[in-house]
This record gives sequence, structure tokens and C-alpha cells, in this order.
Amino acid sequence: MKNTFADLVETFAILRGPNGCPWDRKQTHESLIKNLREESEELIDAIEKKDAENMKEELGDVLLQVLFHAQLAKEEGLFDISDVIQGLYDKLHYRHPHVFGEVKASSPEEALAVWKEMKRKSREGK
Repeated sequence: MKNTFADLVETFAILRGPNGCPWDRKQTHESLIKNLREESEELIDAIEKKDAENMKEELGDVLLQVLFHAQLAKEEGLFDISDVIQGLYDKLHYRHPHVFGEVKASSPEEALAVWKEMKRKSREGK
């Protein structure tokens, strides 16, 4: 049986909990910036080398960073991973009206233009 996304989320709560890892409990958003940069660069390197096995591992390391920051934010009462997921879901649906709405885009260039226009509109609304 494979573990689930929920298992990973729970793992971070345990790692940051009172009986968890002292190093993990000490971390902050700021202290993890270096790690996020490094893991992103390692993923880029794996992609450029077309190294699928390493890419799989590095995607996991980038996901680790996302989950770590979401756990910290949850502890701070800001948001949790489900809020991150909902925000991404909403953004993907909003910025793809050519897939989920009535707009037409028959080429990658048209789809990108729609994406950029929807991004511009969402920023104006903020």
C-alpha cells in the first residue's frame, strides 16, 4: 500500500510536534529559504539532464519544502495546506476559461494569451 498525501501532511505535524525532530521544530520560513532554492535548482538540473529518476526525487524534495512552509503557516494560524490546494485549484480554473469556461483557444499561443489576460485581471482585482 502506498502512502497518501494526508500521510505526508501528518508526518510534518509529527516532525514539528513536541516529540518530533529538534531541527525541524527550530525552522522558520526564513531559515528554509536556502533549502527551497537548493531543491529547486536540483530539480532544474535533473530536468535539464532528462534524469527521470532524479527528477522524481527532486520533485519530492520541492514538495517537502511546500509542505514544510504550509505546516509552519498552520502553526502560525495563517493558512494550511488545504488552503494552498484550494487557492491553486481556483487559480487553475480561473486562468483556464478556454478549458473550464466559454473562451476559445486553439493554439498554445492563444492559451498563453488567455492565461496572461486572466492573470492581469486577477491582479487588478486585488
